Amino acid sequence: MNIRTIKLTGLALCMGLFFTQCVDDDDNGNVIEQATCNDGIQNGDEEGIDCGGNCPPCFDGLDFSGTYVQEDIAGRPGVNTVFSGTDMVKNNYNISAVSDRAAFQPVFQNTLEAYHDIYGQALEQEIDYETNILGWDAATFTTVLAQFDALQVAPNGPTTYYDGTNILTGRNLSDDVIDISLTLMFGGTSGARFDGNNGTPQLTSDGVGPGDRNFTLPFPYLESPLSL
Repeated sequence: MNIRTIKLTGLALCMGLFFTQCVDDDDNGNVIEQATCNDGIQNGDEEGIDCGGNCPPCFDGLDFSGTYVQEDIAGRPGVNTVFSGTDMVKNNYNISAVSDRAAFQPVFQNTLEAYHDIYGQALEQEIDYETNILGWDAATFTTVLAQFDALQVAPNGPTTYYDGTNILTGRNLSDDVIDISLTLMFGGTSGARFDGNNGTPQLTSDGVGPGDRNFTLPFPYLESPLSL
């Protein structure tokens, strides 16, 4: 091979390398000439694979930039669910400022009294809300429900949802919150106004107890399975 042939061969190799294009690593076999939003790899100014930068935003189109505020501030959501009456009121209550919660008290009171009207109609008699075991009339009770939508804590006192004396100072795992709430709603002065006795409907309990849960055990507070 003469020198001229060697020079031409070398030139051909150099030109071949110069014009050779790179193949991407996503097994699509396409030649990458520039960064695109559908090449399966993160390139260009992308913040993720085919997203961000000049491509669609990442996180399925959700933009997490900016300042965020807490949307739902319900501390005891069951109260809102039971007394709001409509989904619109419920949603408005959830996003309202605590200082504005008093505006919902009339709605809560109307709903509470409506429950008694409905059960009265079923019994074919007029039934009104009766002051509960805490001595709260309908206005006072629903004011507490509307304005104090939080689970209070008494660091130096008993922790209980209600123990016969203390009310809403916290919550023990064994506290039957639903039964307590129903008793305050329908139990009347004695706590047993509608307890299923003397021909009354059972409205002071949901009939669900703790079962075999032993709350002195670690979470999930279940007894050991029985061997058969």
